[in-house]
Amino acid sequence: MSRIGRKPITVPAGVNVSFEDTRITVKGPKGVLSRELHKDMIVALEENVINVTRPSDNKLHRSLHGTTRSVVANMVIGVTDGFTKNLELVGVGYRANKNGDKLVLNVGYSHPVEILPESGIEFDVPTNTKITVRGIDKELIGATAAKIRSVREPEPYKGKGIKYEGERILRKEGKAGKKK
Repeated sequence: MSRIGRKPITVPAGVNVSFEDTRITVKGPKGVLSRELHKDMIVALEENVINVTRPSDNKLHRSLHGTTRSVVANMVIGVTDGFTKNLELVGVGYRANKNGDKLVLNVGYSHPVEILPESGIEFDVPTNTKITVRGIDKELIGATAAKIRSVREPEPYKGKGIKYEGERILRKEGKAGKKK
C-alpha cells in the first residue's frame, strides 16, 4: 500500500469539499479550486477527513494512488494557506519591478521582459533582486515560476541568471582553468 496514498487528509473548518462524479471542488477562505480526478480512484469524505483508496493493485492504480492523494491535499492547503515560490536574480544590473500587475525584468537583454500573471497568480517584488509568486494552485505557481526562470536561466560559469531561492548552481572552471 502506498505510504503517501493511505494518509488521511483532514479538512479544516471553513473549507467545503464537494464531489461530482470524478470532479472535486474545494472552497475555502482564499478561493475555489476544482479538478478532474482519474475515474478509477475512490475519494471519500467522512467526518471532515478525506480518504483516497485504489480499486486494485495493478500498476496504474498504484501509481495514481499517492498522486491523487497529494493533489487533493494540495487543493485543501491551497484554499486555506496558499502557496509561494521565491526566485532570486543574480547578475550585475539584473533587476525586477512590478508595473501594475505585470512583472518587468531587466536581465541583460536590450529590452525589458514583461510577464503577465495568469488568473489566480500574484507577483510580489520585495527587493529589486527577489521575486515572490503567490497563489492557491500549486501546479500553476510552479509553472509560472519556471516560466520566469526560463527568461534567463542561471549559467554555470558566473552563476548569472534567475534562480529559485536556495537553488545551488553547479559551477564550471572555464577555459583558463585547463592551462598548466
